[in-house]
Amino acid sequence: MNESMVVGLKVRNHPGVMYHITGLFSRRAFNLEGILCGRLGDGTTSRIYLLVNKDRGLEQIVKQLEKLHDVLEVSLHEDYDTTLFNRIHELISRGTGN
Repeated sequence: MNESMVVGLKVRNHPGVMYHITGLFSRRAFNLEGILCGRLGDGTTSRIYLLVNKDRGLEQIVKQLEKLHDVLEVSLHEDYDTTLFNRIHELISRGTGN
């Protein structure tokens, strides 16, 4: 089983930002296991947490994320507790019956 980690991003908050970020992963055929996003402060910036599997291709994606105009910060969290992602999945699954 692959080991998970979290990529944390602080981004400019406007339409299209999530598309650019997820598109980067998609073009590299790199699966996102989970996404959490919320606005910060006055709403001009947001924090995005991406749950990913540790993979040798992740290093290259992180370098490309750092080059995106709307990405202000990138941080890697290898020891991050992924319980929140699991709990949200459980809540959604209960609501949809899946």
